[in-house]
Amino acid sequence: MGKIETNVKDALDHIRAATQELHGAISDAAAKRGGATKADLEALAQKAKAVTESAKGSISSQRDAAKKHLADGVTHLEATQKHVAESLKSSGQSFQTSVQKALADARASAQKISEAVAAKRSAASK
Repeated sequence: MGKIETNVKDALDHIRAATQELHGAISDAAAKRGGATKADLEALAQKAKAVTESAKGSISSQRDAAKKHLADGVTHLEATQKHVAESLKSSGQSFQTSVQKALADARASAQKISEAVAAKRSAASK
């Protein structure tokens, strides 16, 4: 059983790291002089999709508290995907607004997934 617990913990830690990387990448793109390029946003869309699918796949293996935080994180990741997709279709102020919304949702997803990791560790220490 210890090996399964380790794999689940490793998966959750991986998802958290990937979500934090996504947030950093969106933040970097938003801060770029001249703004994010379409290529930047297409890469971010792919990364957001991959992290979302990975997180969704891990929900069922979590216990109650971690499962809830992870599900909340997935909700924010899905919103991140939506805002990145919107930014690909927009320009000007609408573009900036979409990128800022994507950044806010990526930050919220990283927070929720970090809470899932904390809940998992707390449950394991009891």
